[in-house]
Amino acid sequence: MSMRVKELLNIAETQMSESGVENPDVDSKLLYCYLRRIPKAKLILEYQVILEDYLCEEYFSLLDKRCAGIPLQYIIGRQGFMGFSFIVNEDVLIPRPDTEILVDNAVKVINENKIGDEQLPERGKGSFDVLDLGCGSGAIGVSIAKLCKTTKVTCSDISPEAVAVARKNAELNSVKIAFEEGDLFEPFKKARFRKKRFDMIISNPPYVRTGEIPYLQREIKDHEPLIALDGGDDGLKLYKRIIRQAPEFLKKDGILMFEIGAEQKDAVVEMLEKNGHYQDLHSLQDLAHFDRVVFARIKD
Repeated sequence: MSMRVKELLNIAETQMSESGVENPDVDSKLLYCYLRRIPKAKLILEYQVILEDYLCEEYFSLLDKRCAGIPLQYIIGRQGFMGFSFIVNEDVLIPRPDTEILVDNAVKVINENKIGDEQLPERGKGSFDVLDLGCGSGAIGVSIAKLCKTTKVTCSDISPEAVAVARKNAELNSVKIAFEEGDLFEPFKKARFRKKRFDMIISNPPYVRTGEIPYLQREIKDHEPLIALDGGDDGLKLYKRIIRQAPEFLKKDGILMFEIGAEQKDAVVEMLEKNGHYQDLHSLQDLAHFDRVVFARIKD
């Protein structure tokens, strides 16, 4: 049946709230804006509009998906990150604001040669060559390519489906990026790369402990890709492999940057120190004052 938009939104908000959706007021409105292809700023002008039957049915179909726990970003197929728009689906992790801390600091390293407030040793001239390792949607690599104009970016992932999404996001954001598919550094061991080395390897590896996954929000544990979440028994499985292998693929003074879980700084820093190939270790906090980024530079 036809219905005023304000009434429709009230029903949606109530149903979402009863279904355990975290932000029912926001999500009910964003679903409507997606349905009608209007910006949120214009929503208030729609409140007294009487929506036709078929549009009400379409809206309730979207509402059913959200109430079932499908993340809003997967329903509308987009997520904002670093001021850019990214295509997302259940083949890739949804980019999160925490990861913007990692990208912000990588951009500062590339453009200003600083980590935090500390000046880094002078580097040779030429474009920065960056590897976004385990790229998922490509949000990190694409954002760096957008914000650091002379930078060469390569995105790689073990998931062919994720690489396909990252390719679409590069096209969507009009950047040229190289793509490789394979397990961590395996693609770069091929003869055609001739022992290629990067100025920076940046990664947001899976860091959730396996035993904690069943206790995550249903939107995460039931819909986001397990391969992008599961960091093994201690949450550090991929960090160990990357730290061990990265020196082979970094140039002199090359940089390794990670996003980390809120309680993983000490463990990651200890692994870097024990490895013996890294120096200038730094950790950086997010806006909530949790340790979020670890930076290291290859020894001279």
